[in-house]
Amino acid sequence: MFDSHAHLSTEFFGKEVDAVIARAVDAGVSGIVTVGSGADPAVMTEAVGLARRDPHVWAAIGVHPHEADRAGESVFRSLRELLSEPRVVALGEVGLDFHYDLSARDRQREVFERQVAMAAEVGKPLVIHCREAHAEVLKILAGARLPERPGVIHCFTGDLETARKYIALGFFVSIPGVVTFRNAGALREAVERLPAERLLAETDSPYLAPVPVRGRRNEPAFLRHTIEAIARLKRLSALDIARITEVNARRLFGIETEEVLEPRWTYPIRDSLYLNLTNRCTLHCTFCGKFRDFVVKGHNLRIGRDPGVEEVWAAIQSADPTRYREVVFCGYGEPLLRPDVVETLARRLREAGVKWIRINTDGLANLVHGEDVLARLAGLVDELSVSLNAPDAATYARYCRSRYGEDAFRAVLEFLNSARERVPVVTATVVALPGLDIEACRRLAERIGVRFRVRPLDDLG
Repeated sequence: MFDSHAHLSTEFFGKEVDAVIARAVDAGVSGIVTVGSGADPAVMTEAVGLARRDPHVWAAIGVHPHEADRAGESVFRSLRELLSEPRVVALGEVGLDFHYDLSARDRQREVFERQVAMAAEVGKPLVIHCREAHAEVLKILAGARLPERPGVIHCFTGDLETARKYIALGFFVSIPGVVTFRNAGALREAVERLPAERLLAETDSPYLAPVPVRGRRNEPAFLRHTIEAIARLKRLSALDIARITEVNARRLFGIETEEVLEPRWTYPIRDSLYLNLTNRCTLHCTFCGKFRDFVVKGHNLRIGRDPGVEEVWAAIQSADPTRYREVVFCGYGEPLLRPDVVETLARRLREAGVKWIRINTDGLANLVHGEDVLARLAGLVDELSVSLNAPDAATYARYCRSRYGEDAFRAVLEFLNSARERVPVVTATVVALPGLDIEACRRLAERIGVRFRVRPLDDLG
């Protein structure tokens, strides 16, 4: 787990700061961003000092909107100087607070705009505080030059529409313990429908302790309650959400990611073990996520080369495939470009006692190889998930660009028809693309006699 926002100062924790960090590490927290924001350089310096001495801690510093009226030029000089520290990974928390109005609104805007410009100059992301001022904050951000990694909306408690506006500007949204509160319906809806790849998790310690520790002083060790709540909403495991939000935080803040983003031939999601055999693909789909990023659910699927059978088998054995509900041939590439490897591994998985094997495929294997690939897999595979993605050849060619032209769509239909006779469970899937006639796709799947599933466009992992 990675706590993207906490206030680990002596003001809140006295002499317990080191003990609080130790409890967090014992609870599984790998990193914490401690925030030193205000109009007193000593607050920033304390955060930087803690980050220097503890390898689990990094710092964000800035002038908080509450302190905007008191921020003189000496504060901004200190801020700029401290931003050069390598353990300072963000400028924040900064923004607007029109709930308490502890500083004049015009001065809040001025200080915020100045720090947005400073973040772009120094190349560090923003940690943004916003309370009852989303329209103003969005307007300022939309009109500003932003850092390459724009930043995060800290302690987000807004609705889905607002979150999507921030994400469109390149920001992450960080989810606090509020998501566990009974009256946080709008926030829970937002978390449920937003892509996990745009979420961070935070405690905002010492504030906003989550249920079941609500009412106590919050601390990073309590992050797991928020992680578990997000996982339930996303229908993922707590381990998935911990991994995803850790990777998101490390990438945003520029913190070392070599170990957590080692390329994977096998990778778990929920209670499934996935096998990533190749990055090659038959298609060049307009909506494919790998053209933006090869990280899926916190796993790096850019493997660089096709691994050999024995390499993959060793990785499978290390993961203990019998622990999982199913094993799935699915990476960021088309697994049936390597039918020999799939067949060999499927046989070994059966012999090892794996009860359910699924292949996610584009359905073009027979066309590509000029043979009946399904004949080799019958009896080895329990389920096929086939990317249909269109109700007709012209639409398919537009979205799923293939060197085979309109023959590709006909080949997918033939593959589905053949699979229905040979594999126990066959599902035709479509991505919910804008303008795609989903119901026409559904009717086509029904005519073929296979199951049908719609995949959200913003969650293609």
